[in-house]
Amino acid sequence: MDVRQLEYFLAIVDSGGFNRAATALYVSQPSLSQAVRTLERDLGSALFHRIGRRAVLTEAGRALIEPARAAVRSLETARASVASVHALRSGRLDVASMPSQAVEPLTSLIRAFSTRYPDVVVAVRAVFTLRDVVDAVRTGAAELGLAASGGPLPQKEVASLALARQRFVLVVPPGGPFAGRTGVACEELAGQRLIVGQPGTGMRAYVDALREQGIAFAVAAEIEHRVALLPLVLAGVGLAVVTEAWRDLARQAGAEVLDVEPATALQVGLISRHGPLSPAASAFLETARTETLGHHPPTGRPGHP
Repeated sequence: MDVRQLEYFLAIVDSGGFNRAATALYVSQPSLSQAVRTLERDLGSALFHRIGRRAVLTEAGRALIEPARAAVRSLETARASVASVHALRSGRLDVASMPSQAVEPLTSLIRAFSTRYPDVVVAVRAVFTLRDVVDAVRTGAAELGLAASGGPLPQKEVASLALARQRFVLVVPPGGPFAGRTGVACEELAGQRLIVGQPGTGMRAYVDALREQGIAFAVAAEIEHRVALLPLVLAGVGLAVVTEAWRDLARQAGAEVLDVEPATALQVGLISRHGPLSPAASAFLETARTETLGHHPPTGRPGHP
């Protein structure tokens, strides 16, 4: 068994089949198939059920995913450490980020990091819940993760660096409900039509908590793609309760942003695995410590109302 075989295996898993994996890896499909057959022979078990052009994971294949990612990630860390003893001259850093935090503080973090290390590519993977971030870092799918939590940041399975708190705000269209105001009480959301995120996200947990308090509102849309949020608000479909990471972007798009009272906030943190990190990940963590912690003081209070 070698790491190349594991990389091929993971490419098939992530691409959904042999054809796409071969294209992504720039190898011929026969070479890819031969490498997988060799891996299966070494392990003594089939990893895929081959159904027509489809490749469906066997139970043994599913069991291999996590250790394969860990092995590949460890080798990448070792290679990067050797190649970047004195300076980060090249490389790639994989970061998993929840949607709102990809707006901020990720934008500011990447800007500061890229200024210092312009030859390192930061690849951002979209995830939607705190659990998704933890799993991505724990399994090696990403080396770092940017997450938000209504409670304490996780510390057992992964390490967490608290960066800032982001309070909840209400985004409304020009001339819409509450337009011209700077704040709104959460009770005033009763009877409004809201655009909400999918279950498991911070913005969804917040509005679900309002409903549990007896604040009745209608759900105008439930979205997973955050790029649709501002267009839906500006089109008058509904209002959106989001974190203040969206404040500047929403105003630039022409929407109005109101503070929701009482102030309630999510804790935002950078997640990393326990143990050695690649030079790029270590440098990104140091960037977060010096930049974000210095420029984004906490606001509001953690938790849900």
